[in-house]
Amino acid sequence: MPTFTHGEVSIEVDEDGFMQEPEGWNEVVAHALASTEGVDDLTDEHWKVVNYLREYYLQFGVAPMIRKLCKETGFNLKRIYELFPSGPAKGACKVAGLPKPTGCV
Repeated sequence: MPTFTHGEVSIEVDEDGFMQEPEGWNEVVAHALASTEGVDDLTDEHWKVVNYLREYYLQFGVAPMIRKLCKETGFNLKRIYELFPSGPAKGACKVAGLPKPTGCV
């Protein structure tokens, strides 16, 4: 299994760079993973999306549908793509430490 290393962070990831053990996620890991998605600085808006994704995943065991993510965060899809250029499934879920969402290519 591949290992992602960035600074002092070293975690096991799948072939697409998603964490294999979401329980090992923390803010330092989020910053490291964000660097792989073209996000240099996590703003309050980024954290709003990331924290919602984490809370939803911990409650239901899956990532939320994109429509629900938009509704609950108040951001339209265009804004989420501005925050996470590779998108809500690939970019935001990866930064939030979630496993690769079903249907994510």
